[in-house]
Amino acid sequence: MARPLIVVTGWIPQAGMDVLATAGDVVVSPADDPQRADRLSAAAAIVTLLTDRVDHALLDAAPSLQIVANVAVGHDNIDIAACHARGVHVTNTPGVLTDATADLAMGLILMSTRRLGEGERLVRSGEPWAWSMSMMLGTGVQGRRLGIIGMGGIGTALARRARAFGLSVVYHNRRRVDRAVEDELAAELLDLDDLLATSDIVSLHCPHTDATHHLIDRSALETMKRSAHLVNTARGPIVDEAALVAALAGGTIAGAALDVFEHEPDVHPALRSSDRVVLLPHLGSATVETRDAMATTAARNVVAVLDGGAPLTPVLPPKGDVGVS
Repeated sequence: MARPLIVVTGWIPQAGMDVLATAGDVVVSPADDPQRADRLSAAAAIVTLLTDRVDHALLDAAPSLQIVANVAVGHDNIDIAACHARGVHVTNTPGVLTDATADLAMGLILMSTRRLGEGERLVRSGEPWAWSMSMMLGTGVQGRRLGIIGMGGIGTALARRARAFGLSVVYHNRRRVDRAVEDELAAELLDLDDLLATSDIVSLHCPHTDATHHLIDRSALETMKRSAHLVNTARGPIVDEAALVAALAGGTIAGAALDVFEHEPDVHPALRSSDRVVLLPHLGSATVETRDAMATTAARNVVAVLDGGAPLTPVLPPKGDVGVS
């Protein structure tokens, strides 16, 4: 009996490939693969990356498909409803990238408030400089307020790190978190406008949905303090990038630190030229340990479904509640 065909759309760590090989024949088939159409037509499973679009066209090309295993916690690249309408399971990799992304978010907070990227660029430039009391002054975080939009696993993990740095925490979420977590973090639930108006740092950890697209727009930025910093390690389109450019140029907010971009990998030229912005190339989960765990989680989902079982980390179609979480 022929083994099922598993199509992987790009490079993933060998740890994931090894798990996949226990369940079927594995081929790597990126978008420019001349044999991609033939491989999709026979595929029982597809392991996708966040840069892959899974829509009706792809599903039409893969009539034998049983599962789409996304190697990411986010899944805005996949038409979930279309997959489920065809009986195709969708899975993601929740939990395994929580610490890595929270670490990065905390690092971005420090980079933005202390102007660390700007200082590093100065030293690398070779331009003359000399220490002085007034040189490149940033702001400390102790005693400041961190506003977290989306108090899921990553938001909660960031809150724990922030408390260790002396920040107080407020959050906005579509539902209140467990009282034990609130008590541990001394965290207060606020509506969005109150969070934006009172926070010294605003960090985004919500999914990208229709409800959160351009959640941080001109009005939101104008609600923030002029001394505030915006951090985004979630998804780029949550922020209206043109509005952010204008806000930074006009001094509406003090700074921003971005790991994701609205039209990724393209970055607005005004962001690239601004010393008010820290820019990273989507490194939130970029540790060896985390990427191994993401790949193996996706692979184990494939194995479970191809063995006739239920997926381990299923993504279900939305039921109308697509707000901040």
